[in-house]
Amino acid sequence: MQEASFSGLLRSIVYIIAFYYIFRFVAKLLFPIVVKKVVNKAAENFQQQQQYSQQYRQDNSWQKTQNNKDEIIYNTAKSKYPHETKKVGEYVDYEEID
Repeated sequence: MQEASFSGLLRSIVYIIAFYYIFRFVAKLLFPIVVKKVVNKAAENFQQQQQYSQQYRQDNSWQKTQNNKDEIIYNTAKSKYPHETKKVGEYVDYEEID
């Protein structure tokens, strides 16, 4: 069985401190690169969404111009209540029993 020694404890503390400083140094080098890639990817996704929405608007404006040529008739009796609720099943009233 091995026993802990003072020199082993000092060596472990030195390794922990060395690892900490090496990690900080590498993080300072790599963190800006990683952040830059993430920001570029987000900007690219945003640009794709903008292009898609502009294209979608253009497609819909074309459809709207086509639909404007057709005659649209609204039923004024139903326009007062545009959303009709669906009735499903029966209503059952429950009473508490003491």
